[in-house]
Amino acid sequence: MSDATPSDLSAPTEARLAEAVSHWGETGVVDRAVALIGGLSAGDDFLLFVGGTHAQGVLEGAPVLYWPEVWGMRTLLYVWDDSAADAVRSGLQNQAWRVREMAARVTAARSLLHTAELLELLTDDVARVRAAAARALGAVGSAGEGESIRPLLRDKEIDVRRAAQQALDALSSRS
Repeated sequence: MSDATPSDLSAPTEARLAEAVSHWGETGVVDRAVALIGGLSAGDDFLLFVGGTHAQGVLEGAPVLYWPEVWGMRTLLYVWDDSAADAVRSGLQNQAWRVREMAARVTAARSLLHTAELLELLTDDVARVRAAAARALGAVGSAGEGESIRPLLRDKEIDVRRAAQQALDALSSRS
């Protein structure tokens, strides 16, 4: 079914995506999300489901920037298929920090073993990305990654230090 629109653009993301799944099915939603992550069009109607009122603004002429890629990645927190794992891996290397941060969150939520990419993000220029990478490594990493996380305990940003400590605690609780 195409030309679908969410019943409420301001509804929570989870509710809009549940509605999208009822229109396109889980596989269709994941395929469209992966298209957005790859910089492709998934249709204006799909943008409204994943981006809500913000997407409406983009469709009316606001700057697009990286938002469709972020929304595509965020979709994978709610709707998943293993076929999206490579798109998440590529998102960890995206030029937009918001996409990298969201990709790290999806990596943790979906227990993806993209540890090499996460390790690279521990030195990202953006504190939120460093923190997300540490959290993700805490969720999916092994004790060996602890030595790479440990320097973040001295990061200039408190949120990064906090995420590093939580990650180390999580890793040690599993060893």
